[in-house]
Amino acid sequence: MTTLARILGLGLLALFGTALVASFGSGSFTAHMIVHMGTVAVAAPLIAYGLRGTRFDPPPGTSRIGPMLASLIELAVVWFWHLPVLREIAEASLAVTLAEQASFLAAGVLLWHACFRPGEGRLAGTVGLLFTSMHMTLLGVLLALAPRPLYGEGGVTCLGISLTAAADQQIGGVVMLMVGALAYLSGGILLLAGILRDDAGLPAEKPRC
Repeated sequence: MTTLARILGLGLLALFGTALVASFGSGSFTAHMIVHMGTVAVAAPLIAYGLRGTRFDPPPGTSRIGPMLASLIELAVVWFWHLPVLREIAEASLAVTLAEQASFLAAGVLLWHACFRPGEGRLAGTVGLLFTSMHMTLLGVLLALAPRPLYGEGGVTCLGISLTAAADQQIGGVVMLMVGALAYLSGGILLLAGILRDDAGLPAEKPRC
């Protein structure tokens, strides 16, 4: 199962990378966000799960990066690259854009791997994913409801559709809000469900005399 997850995750990553190169220069924030969310919320968890049991998977209890620290690292990386000045720099250089997406991937794999790691405790993983869902939701809402475009002016083309800069940013914010928040929220709920299922299967404690 882990091998299949790893192959599927790497295949999707290659697909998103191809889409990134193909859409570069369009100026579309929505296209950027589709690749971003596909990388961190779809490919990253598959790759992270696929690393379990490999030489890249540290023994339980030996990693110094727990779920909450990994979540904070992802928060810093995501919010940093969505500062308007950084988006402008990334849109002007394919090399910077690739570095941006590579940092998204690294932060995403780090987070999902920390949350999937048995030795860290599934409760800590649940909290880490739910916290990430919260800050992804917040950033998505801020982008979707911003009173003016933050990333350029004029029209852009996304998937062959002409959009104003304001509409493009709003759609991109909704993509982050829907895909990002849903993926991390679902991951947190699944981990929590596993905790509750295991607790329900424990034998009842015998009463003490």
